[in-house]
Parts: sequence; C-alpha cells; structure tokens
Amino acid sequence: MAASAPRPVFEVEGLCVDYTTELGVLHAVRDVSLAVHEHQSFGLVGESGSGKSTLAMGAIRYLAQNGRVTDGSVRLNGVELLDLPDRELRALWGAKIGVVYQSPLSALNPSIVIGKQLAEVARQHLGMDAAAARDRVREMLTKVAMPDPEAVVKRYPHQLSGGMLQRCVIAMALMTNPSLLIMDEPTTALDVTTQAVVLDLVAELKREFDSAILYITHDLGVITKICDCVGVMYAGEFMEQAELNELFKRPLHPYTLDLLGCVPHFDPTPQKRSLVTIPGSIPRVDRLPPGCIFAPRCGFAEEVCTAARPPLAAVADGHSSACRRWAVVPPPADYLREQTEAVRATQAECLTLQVLVHADDAEVYFKAPKGVVRAVDGVDLEVCVGQTLGVVGESGSGKTTVARAIIGLTPRTGGSITLRGASLPATTAKRPRSTLKEIQMVFQNPDASLNPTRSVGDAIMRPLVLLGGLNRQQARVRALGLLESVSLPASYFDRLPHELSGGEKQRVAIARAFAAEPSIILCDEPISSLDVSVQGSLMNLLMKLQVEKQTSYLFISHDLSAVQHLSDVIAVVYLGHVMEVGDATTVLTPPFHPYTEALLSAVPLADPDVKQKPIRLAGSVPSAMNVPPGCRFHPRCPRVLGDICREQEPPWREGEGDHRIYCHVPLDELARLQAETLVLNAEESA
Repeated sequence: MAASAPRPVFEVEGLCVDYTTELGVLHAVRDVSLAVHEHQSFGLVGESGSGKSTLAMGAIRYLAQNGRVTDGSVRLNGVELLDLPDRELRALWGAKIGVVYQSPLSALNPSIVIGKQLAEVARQHLGMDAAAARDRVREMLTKVAMPDPEAVVKRYPHQLSGGMLQRCVIAMALMTNPSLLIMDEPTTALDVTTQAVVLDLVAELKREFDSAILYITHDLGVITKICDCVGVMYAGEFMEQAELNELFKRPLHPYTLDLLGCVPHFDPTPQKRSLVTIPGSIPRVDRLPPGCIFAPRCGFAEEVCTAARPPLAAVADGHSSACRRWAVVPPPADYLREQTEAVRATQAECLTLQVLVHADDAEVYFKAPKGVVRAVDGVDLEVCVGQTLGVVGESGSGKTTVARAIIGLTPRTGGSITLRGASLPATTAKRPRSTLKEIQMVFQNPDASLNPTRSVGDAIMRPLVLLGGLNRQQARVRALGLLESVSLPASYFDRLPHELSGGEKQRVAIARAFAAEPSIILCDEPISSLDVSVQGSLMNLLMKLQVEKQTSYLFISHDLSAVQHLSDVIAVVYLGHVMEVGDATTVLTPPFHPYTEALLSAVPLADPDVKQKPIRLAGSVPSAMNVPPGCRFHPRCPRVLGDICREQEPPWREGEGDHRIYCHVPLDELARLQAETLVLNAEESA
C-alpha cells in the first residue's frame, strides 16, 4: 500500500471573515481554502483591499474587536484553531505562530534595547532563564546573518537600519521555531539590495526551519524568489491558485494575467511603452457586482459572466481558476505583445537635447556634532527638455537630497545648479515666482504633502492662484480639468484626503504638480508604496502627461525596472556621488559599474524561469560623515582591484555615446567579467 501524502502544517478550509461596522456587516473574506506544508511557502498576492492580511489574521483569530470568523475550519498541525479557548490560543500565538509585519518598528518597543526585547520572547514562550535567553538571542541573530550581534543586542531600534530591524523581527518570529510564519509585506519599505538580502535569508530559513510560511505581498517579483505555491486574491475571494511556475507560465484567470501585465520588465529597446492597466478599482465588499466579481474590469467578460458567480474549481492538475472562460485566457507573452503594440504609437520621442537643469559639482553638506555629513558630494547631472532622468541607488545614497537641492528645499553648500542656463538661488525664499513655477515635486508619501483639512480641489487650486495668477473661479475650472487629466472624476473635487486611496492621493499630488505648468517635476519614490496595478497606471499617467506637456522628470526610485521603463537617461548614485550615467539602455547592459551590477542582480524579476547570479553587497551604505578614501565604493565592491581602489579616486571612463563609468576597472575588462556572468546565468536557466 502506497504511503499517504504528508499532512499540511497549516490548513484553511472554507474560511469566512466578517466585520461589523456602522455600514452593517461586511463579508471581508468568503469561502477561502489553502494548505501549506513543512518547508513550503505559500504566496498571497492581489491589489490592496483584496483581503490578504484579513485572511491571514482571521485564520489565526488575531482580528480587531469588530472582526470575527463566521465559518470554516483552520488547523495547525491538526489542531483546530477556531475551537481553541482564548487562553490556549494566546499561548499558541507566541509559541507556534510567528508574524513579521511590513514595518518592523510597529513590532518593536522604541524604549527597550533589542537584546532585551528578543530575550523576552525566549523567556515567555520557551521557559528559559536570563542566561539561556541571552544565548538564544545571539544564536538567532547569527542565524539571520546580523552583522555584529554582540553590538546589536545593546542598541535601541532607532539605532539600526531598516534591513537590520527587519532581521531582528524575523529573529523574534523564529525564536520559538514556530510551525507557521506569517510574513506581511516584510520587504516593501526596503531598498533593492536590502530586500535581496532579506529574501535570501527567508529562502535559507525556509530550508533550515520546519515552518510553513504564508507570504503576503503585491510584488510579483518577490513571489518568484521564495514561494512554492500562489493564491491570487480579489475582493475577499481566490481568483486563482497554482504552483509558482505554472501560474507565471500559464495564468488561467484574466485578473492574474492583468497583474502580470502591470509589472514593468527590463526591455532591451529604448522606446517607452505603456503597461497593461486594470480599469476601475477593486469593489467594496458590501457592493459586489452580480456574477463574477471581476467582470466589470475584465477584458474577456461576456454577458453570461454577470449572471452567476463562477466557483474556484480545478481546471488542470494542481491549478484552480474562478473563471468560466479560463480556456480563452492567452499566454502572458502573447497578451503583453498585443497590448504594447497597441499603445506604442501613442508614445512620442523627445526631439530636443536642450539642457533644462544642470547640476555642476553640486554639494550639500550638513554640520554634525562630530563632523560634517557629505550628503551630496560633487554631483554632475543634466536633465533635458521633455526627457526623464532616472536616479537610482540604495537608501542613504543622497538621491532625495539632490532633488531637494534642485527645488531649493535644502540649500546646496557648493557647486552650481542652473535652470535654462541661469543660476538658481540656493533656497526657495530667494527665488522669484516665475522660477518656483518652473520646478515642482511629487513626494513619496502624499499624506505628508496634502493638508488633511483642505479638500482635493483646494490642494490643486492653490498653485493655480499663487503661481498661475488665476482667480478662484478660473482656478476651479482648471482644477477640474486637471482631475480629469489624472483620471479622477469631478466628484473628487470636494473630498478630503482621508476619503481617497493611496493611489488616488498620489494622482491628486501629480495633478497639483502639473497645475503650475512646470518645466520639470521631481518625482521622489512616487510609486514605491503602491500595489502593482496602481503603480502601472501611475507610470502610464506620467508618460502620457509628459507626451502632452513636454514636461521633464527627475524620477527617483530604488525600483530599477520602473526607472528603466520611464527613463531616457539613468544616473546611478552612491554615497553622494554619481558612479555611472548614460542612456537608459547602455547603463543597464554590460559594461556597467560594479555597483550597478550589484543593484541589477538584486532586482526580483517577475519570471521564475530566469536565474540570477546573486551579488550581495557586504554591510550597508557607509555614513556620509566617514566617506571611504579612494573609490568610495571599494569596501563593498565585488570587483575591487586592491590598493589603487583603496587609495586613489577613480577616473571617468567613457563608453558608447554619453555613457560614463566612474571606476578603476577598464571597460573592456568589466565587459568581459560581466559577460561571463550573463553566460553563467543563461546556462543555469537552460
């Protein structure tokens, strides 16, 4: 008799979760089932508001006071969680279930040192004495590859970087070797190199520990790195569920297909193209459409799709879809080819190379108690009329400070910045209104730039009145037109910011930036905190408005695929200095700077068949108070030559066109080394 398959560690069957609100009872999660085995990771993907976190927290009964599980079964190692008394459940939360949240600061007490916080978990749930708990803490910090654990245990949370904090939270979650580890967007706020290190860590811990992992994210590239199976959620239900490779190779639901189309991919052609977008927005759970709940946004829907709701059913071995037309869903490559060919004709190339903004040896230094912070340390950049300059680099590289120096929010302390050849005063207070009108900015967090007490209309009208010289009636008419240009209805004019979603607020911020009809807009991580469908629509919006207005952008991001998708020219910044600059195509193809090479190797690609050779940088970006001598990148460089890199400033090496690399390694040698890496990757993929 054949041996039976091992029982899943974590099983969810027919789970339903409701919230009682002033609007009535909301059915947030409906009839959801999944199973995760030991050493396996199950990915939950979908737009914000799909119910991913509610599903995870509802399954372990860790809900807000107005939330409750109304139906279903949840078993952890065969124990039914929905029947456990509260006291036993609380003990299980700490001992057998670990949770890693998006923001590590929300899980750590800012007034207690790291060692004491982690030791408390060991003492509470493992019954260890103080000495054994301290040893366990050091052991776990070592397992999560924490640099200098002895020093970290004595530090407070604010003294650690984002990546180090996330490792502390992972160590805390794994302290008791839990059966289930829930990871809720644990790398969203991290830059690409730190994210890569954390994902490597999760993949290694998955093999070492006996845990089953439930991984929640909207980043489809991240899913390919660590997940074995994937469930695609939409408005509280599963639309599709399959093994990782099968889902990406042949999605059988239009929603999954559209999500894959929203992701920017590295493209060898320099021509800009729009991404696939999903029309409309995710429905409220108290206003679900009849029939298939995705039908109003689906390009494959027929009239019969609105008559009855299709169940999630097996359509292939290990592959389930909640679509009655799953057989006509095309392969992703064919679908994306059709979509991009349809929109390429709408994209216009910039026909001028007139320099709009030029930074020449720009410096921004800050005085500190123990020295000087060289945040921007001799940066040379050019932004041409109607073009996009993408600026990439890790957190702490000085990207945002460069933008703030250009707009005048942070005064430069050296060098020059010009607009159309005329020198810009260092601060906004010294600039005339005509100059203020020329340069606008879109910030990463729209909540920080929108007044919560003023309406959307007021926010857009303000620059029209102050900088455009319009009266309020004229400004209102113009503001309504700007709302339409960013695909928001006129009814949003009187809404307050808290009544809008994150993507809608960012659209308002973009409309306000365009209100003054600027020549250049500085975009500082404007899409980093948004889910994949909103990111795609906003990138399309930025390209559309650029074509219409011939506005230039300085686009800052740690997402290299988004930067390559939007940019004409890319500058790679490290520790306040440009390391490489050139055409978007040449910068991201060999030869490139070793720092660029490391950044590219860290990008999680939304294709599980592509194998990347990881180049992981040691440590984090050094303090700008102690810039290393010689090449400032040499302490972390995978291609370091020796004393010449440690002692001498690198030369600028000229590549094709305007491509320049700040490195001691000759370009032909870099090209040879990087070509070998590409060949190795191709062989591994084959």
